[in-house]
Amino acid sequence: MTNQELQRLVERISLESFGKPFRHHAMFNARLRTTGGRYRLRDHNLEINPKMYTEHDAAVLIGVIKHELCHYHLNLAGQSGQHRTAAFKQLLQQVGGLRFAPAPPNAQPRPRRWQLYVCARCQQKYYRARRIDVTKMVCGRCHGRLQWQKTVIAVTRPQA
Repeated sequence: MTNQELQRLVERISLESFGKPFRHHAMFNARLRTTGGRYRLRDHNLEINPKMYTEHDAAVLIGVIKHELCHYHLNLAGQSGQHRTAAFKQLLQQVGGLRFAPAPPNAQPRPRRWQLYVCARCQQKYYRARRIDVTKMVCGRCHGRLQWQKTVIAVTRPQA
């Protein structure tokens, strides 16, 4: 599906479900990772995660579009389009939009880099996500000097 096809789909859904025209731009944004779509307050454009089309069925894509159109139409009507408002929840239920975007079907957690530091005095191990300045930081147990050992690649923090 191209951006032009998405634009026509959004315009059609807006007229059918909301009875109002969609007068701005709708486009795919591949940088969206944790959300199904985004309504931009600044320019009133919609951005849709392309994975909602490639990894899920058409019903999910339409549900995400309806969700973003709820933000769009409420905001243009001068109301708050925030998720927690009763108006948003009611409109979303009326049009049959999705409250949350579904998770990818084969989501695998990405491994991270963990920095291993060891106390020179008591051999206590510390795993940190970021590098630390060993001239300033000391061991929490014995106040000994810390030494960087190695980088460990793991999905979760390794056990000390």
